[in-house]
Amino acid sequence: MDLLEAIILGIIQGLTEFLPVSSSGHLEIAKAIFGDNSVPQESLTFTVVLHAATALSTLVIFREEVLEIFSGLFQFKWNEQTQFSVKIILSMIPAVIIGLSFEKELESFFGGKILLVGCMLLVTALLLLLADKAKNTSKKVSFTNAIIIGISQAIAMLPGISRSGATISTSVLLGIDRTKAARFSFLMVVPLILGKVAKDIVGGDINFQNSEILPLSAGFISAFVAGLLACNWMIALVKKSKLTYFSLYCLLVGLIAIIYSLFFK
Repeated sequence: MDLLEAIILGIIQGLTEFLPVSSSGHLEIAKAIFGDNSVPQESLTFTVVLHAATALSTLVIFREEVLEIFSGLFQFKWNEQTQFSVKIILSMIPAVIIGLSFEKELESFFGGKILLVGCMLLVTALLLLLADKAKNTSKKVSFTNAIIIGISQAIAMLPGISRSGATISTSVLLGIDRTKAARFSFLMVVPLILGKVAKDIVGGDINFQNSEILPLSAGFISAFVAGLLACNWMIALVKKSKLTYFSLYCLLVGLIAIIYSLFFK
């Protein structure tokens, strides 16, 4: 992977991690366009690095909320901050179970499975369309909601299903306030990403040569910067109910991916 390709993929990851169009799906499509022949493990290494960058951008954007949560936790009281933390933990459980139980199977999906990506983008398009039509979105995230949203996050581990799109759409369909839905969606993935990165590093699953340090670093930086911009933009878009445009985009890209996979690959 050359430097320019890494930067482009980083920008794609940074933008699409927060915009509801599937970062993993777009990365797989971009790799296919670039003719990336990485084996699944190498492809996954780069994907994990880029996800770590967007996790960091999330922490920067929500630094005040994160500090408030930690401050509340150390008070050892059943306060709002503690309850929010418990909800985050509950939302992580489905993805942790699926991720640990089907790790190898999930990794096999990241290797140019463009037909799968296209089909899952169509699912994302439907979710976004339904969410944009939802009314009465004024509730807070409950403990039950957190588990249901967590199931959506677990399903979104498939490339082509937008994690932010699935979790925000599920939240809105449950009647949760749109701004709170976006905030919860972005914060709930941070522990999972950091945990995944730590697990892969300790387990030796992430391996790269010295020659790969520069493109990985370039991808990380570009994903981080793009993520900062996209996160703020997405919060504003969700609040204004502008998800239909992304639904149409996912529909278009999904159909193109399916056609390409069936007739041109």
